[in-house]
Amino acid sequence: MIKKKQIIKIEKVSYLGGYKLKLAFNDKSEQSIDFYPFLSNSLNPLIRKYLDEKIFKKYQLDDGDLEWNDYDLCFPIADLYENTIRP
Repeated sequence: MIKKKQIIKIEKVSYLGGYKLKLAFNDKSEQSIDFYPFLSNSLNPLIRKYLDEKIFKKYQLDDGDLEWNDYDLCFPIADLYENTIRP
């Protein structure tokens, strides 16, 4: 019998302070991710604007995806799951 592969989604996001978020996935795993290195090392002003904590804290969970400002900023779910976001 073939096992169905589970599609990984984020179920819950918790703000930890600064630029850190805790993500809870539907397979019951969790990751605490510090987005500061990514944001501060980016040369793109459209990404660097999220260094403003007020803007950063406006993240949303949309159908299992973490995004900001209608997908103005988002990350591949695999990178979030493995905590491998890079500038």
